[in-house]
Amino acid sequence: MKTVKEITQALKEATTEQAWITELATDERAGVQKALKQFYSRLTKIQEAHQAHLERVAFDDSYRAKYGAVLAGVDEAGRGPLAGPVVTAAVVLPTDCSAFEGINDSKQLTKEQRANYAAVIKANAVAYAIHFQPVQVIDKINIYEATKRSMARSVGLLTVQPDGVLLDAMTVAIALPQENIIKGDAKSLSIAAASILAKTARDAYMDELAEKYPAYGFEQHAGYGTPQHLEALAKHGVTAEHRTSFEPIKSMVQGGWLK
Repeated sequence: MKTVKEITQALKEATTEQAWITELATDERAGVQKALKQFYSRLTKIQEAHQAHLERVAFDDSYRAKYGAVLAGVDEAGRGPLAGPVVTAAVVLPTDCSAFEGINDSKQLTKEQRANYAAVIKANAVAYAIHFQPVQVIDKINIYEATKRSMARSVGLLTVQPDGVLLDAMTVAIALPQENIIKGDAKSLSIAAASILAKTARDAYMDELAEKYPAYGFEQHAGYGTPQHLEALAKHGVTAEHRTSFEPIKSMVQGGWLK
C-alpha cells in the first residue's frame, strides 16, 4: 500500500481523473482524503478554465464568421493613472488558439502570468502592435480621445490588415468593420491577449521611469494615485511624466510644483 505522502505527490502531478484516483474514495486515511479533496478542487478549476477558454474562442469565432478569419482584438492599459502614457495593443490570433489557453483579462492575472502569456502571444500571434500615447497628447486632447487615437494607431501598425476589429468598450476612427464590446477583455480571447500586451508594455515603461525618478515608486503603483504616490508628489513635486490635466496634478502645476 502506498503511503499518504506518495499518494499526495501523485495527486499533485495528476491532471485528469483516473481509475486509481476514483478508488481512493474508499481509503479511510484522513491524509488521503484531504489530498483527494484538493485534487478534485484543482481539477474543477482546470475544467472551468478550459471551458472559459473555449467560450472566448467561440466568441471570437462568431465574429470571424461575420467579418473574416483575420480578426484583431484591441485593448488599453493606463487610462486612470496620474503619470505615464496610456498604452494600447492590437493582436491578431491564429484560428487555432490552443497555444493561448489560460489567457484572460490582464487584471485577473499575476505579473508573472502576464509576462509568461505575453511571451506566448508574441511568439504565436499572426501579428501584434503596441502603441504608447505620451502624456503630452493626453493633456492636449484628453485621456478618452488620446486612448481612442492610440487604439486606432495600434491597428494601423499591424503588419496584416484585419477583416474586423474587436475593441474593449471603444469605437475608434478606422476604415474597418469594428465592434464595441463591453467587458471585452473577459469575453474575447483576442481582446484579452491585447490587454496583456498593453499592460506588460506599460508596466515595463513604468519600471524604467522608476529608475529615472526613484522617489516616486512608479514600479509599485504604475502611476496610479495611491497614498504613496500622493505623498511623493507633495514632497517632491510634479515630474514631466505627470498628467497636468489630471487632478491633483493640475492644481499643483498651477501652484508652481513642477519638478
